[in-house]
Amino acid sequence: MSKVRTTTAPITALVLAGSRAGGDPLAEHAGVSHKALIDIGGTTMIERVVAALSDSPSVDRIVICIERPEILEPLAGLRAPRCTKPVVTMPASSGPSASLAAAIDQQGTPLLVVTGDHPLMRPEWIETFLANSPAHADVTVALSRKAAVCAAVPNTQRTWLRFSDDSFSGCNIFLMRRPAARGVVELWQQIEAERKRPIKMIVRLGVTYALRYKAGLLSLADALGRLQELSGARLEWVDIADGRAAVDVDKPDDLRLVRELMQQSV
Repeated sequence: MSKVRTTTAPITALVLAGSRAGGDPLAEHAGVSHKALIDIGGTTMIERVVAALSDSPSVDRIVICIERPEILEPLAGLRAPRCTKPVVTMPASSGPSASLAAAIDQQGTPLLVVTGDHPLMRPEWIETFLANSPAHADVTVALSRKAAVCAAVPNTQRTWLRFSDDSFSGCNIFLMRRPAARGVVELWQQIEAERKRPIKMIVRLGVTYALRYKAGLLSLADALGRLQELSGARLEWVDIADGRAAVDVDKPDDLRLVRELMQQSV
């Protein structure tokens, strides 16, 4: 990872809060229409995410991507005085990659991207991420090392990216710095379209790279280099030392964990 630090101009933040076609099992489990509307300690997840963005000095505007903007109207945390930044909405597309592509087209770059299912989000993570995002990268992703995640949240069940140099978990924080970032989004759309055809997806990514990853011989730098070859965009990553940054809410166990963490912090 590059150690280059940059001064970040005020930036637009995009919150992906839409649901996939067919609905979201966790939202159904919680009795709400969208996962981002799940209540944690009296506040919805999306209000907690927006609060972190509102408290981040580098963010000057917030765009929420969701199918039905009217369902956000009752949420006091999305407007003044609780939220100090302008909040607007845009319609979600068929999936997160399509929504992000539309947002880049509509909002332009640079664009800070987060998700509405990350209620532990903190402004200091956002500021650290933006301050350490290399200026030469078209796309930067936030990752936490496995040791940091397990130290902060013991026994958590995460999806690990197991590279030869370390294992990581994504933090659902991205910076799409330049228009070239759209190449990564288009690659993501292609992979999403082929997720039910794993052989075709492996061929697209490269059989050699897939085998090296499976054998634990692929480094993170090599993986990012391969994605750069396929997308035409320069990719980098930023290490978020607080392992809680890797804890989003995808399943009931995650929801129980986050609620426990919130109670401990009271």
